Amino acid sequence: MNWWKRPVSETQITNGGRLWLYVLAWLVMLFLLAPTVIVIPMSFSESQYLEFPPRVWSLRWYEHYLESPEWIQATFTSLKAGLLTMLVATPIGVMAAYGLFVSKLRAASLIFLILVTPIMVPVILVAIGVFYVYVQVSLVNTLPGLVLAHSILAIPLVVIVVSSALKSYDMNQEMAARSLGASRLRAFMVITLPQIRFSVITAALLSFLTSFDEVIVAMFVSGGENSTLTRNMFNALRDQIDPTIAAISTIMIVVSTSLLVLAQLFGKSDKAE
Repeated sequence: MNWWKRPVSETQITNGGRLWLYVLAWLVMLFLLAPTVIVIPMSFSESQYLEFPPRVWSLRWYEHYLESPEWIQATFTSLKAGLLTMLVATPIGVMAAYGLFVSKLRAASLIFLILVTPIMVPVILVAIGVFYVYVQVSLVNTLPGLVLAHSILAIPLVVIVVSSALKSYDMNQEMAARSLGASRLRAFMVITLPQIRFSVITAALLSFLTSFDEVIVAMFVSGGENSTLTRNMFNALRDQIDPTIAAISTIMIVVSTSLLVLAQLFGKSDKAE
């Protein structure tokens, strides 16, 4: 039987019958990947303007990025903010998801909705609200303020990912451990957490990437020595067309993709065990 007539499901739908779906899927993928396909070659251009395709290939703008104290400082600020956001948002999100999972409260669904509200409303509204509060407590342009603001955006993602994992978890295993004398905390750490660790790690990486890639909140609450990489990129695009941005964008794409690939590889090794 050739590929065209081979069934692809229990309903005996053939590959030929699904050809339109394959074409649509590839078109969507190409649409999503197009910006990446354009930005990466642009970062290797010799031209002082954004140019695609490059007429002369060069590492000029990567060298400019590495030799610029302003860009390097912004990079370290973004990395520190991302790591600290991950360390703040992940435990809080995991505890919230676990608490809602084991809770018998009728308002659990409402509490869950409140927790995920920051990703349901426009980020600009979150930024304005955070900025107004920060002005009152002198947290504008500080790293702790940036981390707290990014944690507001990251916690909902942690709650959603971990809650999804807990729905397929058999709580009787933890109950058995507690019936044998283990405390709730020990039962969670020894029994529950190892079984949802892939989801927790994925949530942690998403928390990091949420902070690392975020720009709107950073425009309001970061600045000076604590200006983030994305904020500087936005300002550079506004003030002048600097091809260094293409080089930085390529680096960010590599970092983000690598982290997600590592998470998937970790998940596969977990399932293999």
